[in-house]
Amino acid sequence: RVGLREDLRPIGESEVHHLRRACRGLELRLPPSPGLLKPALEARPDRVVIAGERWESLGGSTPLDLRTQAQAVQTMLRALEDAAIPAAVVIAQVIDAVKAAHGLGATTLELFTGATVDLPRAERRGALDRLADATRLASKLRLGLSLGGALDERSLSEVLEVAPSAERVAIGRAFAARSMLVGVDRAVRDLRARVE
Repeated sequence: RVGLREDLRPIGESEVHHLRRACRGLELRLPPSPGLLKPALEARPDRVVIAGERWESLGGSTPLDLRTQAQAVQTMLRALEDAAIPAAVVIAQVIDAVKAAHGLGATTLELFTGATVDLPRAERRGALDRLADATRLASKLRLGLSLGGALDERSLSEVLEVAPSAERVAIGRAFAARSMLVGVDRAVRDLRARVE
């Protein structure tokens, strides 16, 4: 998984092409910018994730604001669909965002969990209920579903409990940190045991 930014730093087009040749699977995460469409179409990644431009320190890229970015997101989704490149959009875990993304032609969503998992217990329950509602609507609309943003071993179970239809979960930083402590093999075994 590689993130591209508008200024193509620290990763540019040539790095993306090198990664495409070297990797078995490549996912590009980028904001809805027409200038980034060309590198994505040329590299032919296995998946593109369209996300907000800002990054949160622990939660990764932020969700899209589909009220202000609808046209750019729709343009990118159409171009990626025409090129047969699967695409997902990162949105807030609310029903209105699911409806808006569906209306733009999104077929896969990544619900941003970063604003939920670090809340105090009393507030987190309400946020998890909203996540459950968004998940049910996405399933009803037959949209592919991923979860991501600040997930770790502690929060993963409660998030998956309310979003059992999720097909993918992004836990990059937490998994990398755990792997450095216990090794990759054990980190994978522990994560599988927790998910199953």
